[in-house]
Amino acid sequence: MKKILLLIFFGLLLITQQVFAQRTQVAFKNELFTGVYSEVYQQPLWITYKVLCPTGTASREGMDFYTNDSIKTSDDLDYANNEYDKGHLAPAADFNCDKAMLFKTFSYLNCALQQENLNRGVWRFLELHERELAKGGNAVTVKIELSFTSGSKKLPTGATIPDGFVKTIIVNNKTVEKYYFPNTAPTKGKKYQDYMIKF
Repeated sequence: MKKILLLIFFGLLLITQQVFAQRTQVAFKNELFTGVYSEVYQQPLWITYKVLCPTGTASREGMDFYTNDSIKTSDDLDYANNEYDKGHLAPAADFNCDKAMLFKTFSYLNCALQQENLNRGVWRFLELHERELAKGGNAVTVKIELSFTSGSKKLPTGATIPDGFVKTIIVNNKTVEKYYFPNTAPTKGKKYQDYMIKF
């Protein structure tokens, strides 16, 4: 009986250490994007990338998001049975030169809980716009910042839903556009331009 109690104690201690070991900020980087991730929120805090393939045609067929071995991210359960899409931050379509490049965008490090109507509507149209900017040979860099507050909703599965997204578009090293999107079904307008903010 004593051995069982000791095993239970050490098991609980290990679980407690893992919970408290979650990091508030972890930097990450690959060939496509750079950012900072919150293991506490199980969501990115920000990410930046350059549009590399504005006219690529590689297929994403059969691809789905995957977790990371060294950073605790959200996972499939966080996106099940709710109104939130697995929203690419660095869009897959910006990197569809080939399947290997495209696959790198499916990391959960590059994924946010994004309200489905936002993701499939004005957000998607803004992604099309950034690719159009890059088609003329311009160097287009994008930074996306996720906003969280003490009132941000945490899902029972562990991930926290962002309150909103700030997207900054930089063309040829000059900031040209900035937008703020609340993480809700769009009500402000049907055009991405309706969400532009002054900077």
